[in-house]
Amino acid sequence: MEQRNQQQPSAAFVAAAWVALFAGVSAYIIGLANVDMALNEKGYYFTVLMFGLFAAVSVQKSVRDQLEGIPVTNIYYGLAWFSTLLAVVLLTVGLWNAGLTKSEKGFYAMSFTLSLFAAIAVQKNTRDSRQQPKDRLNGE
Repeated sequence: MEQRNQQQPSAAFVAAAWVALFAGVSAYIIGLANVDMALNEKGYYFTVLMFGLFAAVSVQKSVRDQLEGIPVTNIYYGLAWFSTLLAVVLLTVGLWNAGLTKSEKGFYAMSFTLSLFAAIAVQKNTRDSRQQPKDRLNGE
């Protein structure tokens, strides 16, 4: 197996990823707090966000594990992708049928998308910064 040169993520990229995650999740939650909808609807949108974040991180981890030769079962890999796509579909269907203005729907869609991509970047950065090169582990 060929050895890849792993670089640590820069502090600027790590900070940008965390800021993007915080901005996306905060905007989404602040939007939910201020929108005029029933509490059960707010709970639905909040749950879809949390489900989507977990699913996106699971996809990133599964893909990275496979690239590094760490075994990932096909069922877990498939479920991670299915869950990510399901979260996007659930948000889309919910927003399509919501009694919100188009600008509000766009706001939720964009903050959701930003949150998912930022969660992937944060997961990648966390994994990269904690991973030690093989030569240091083997004492070479």
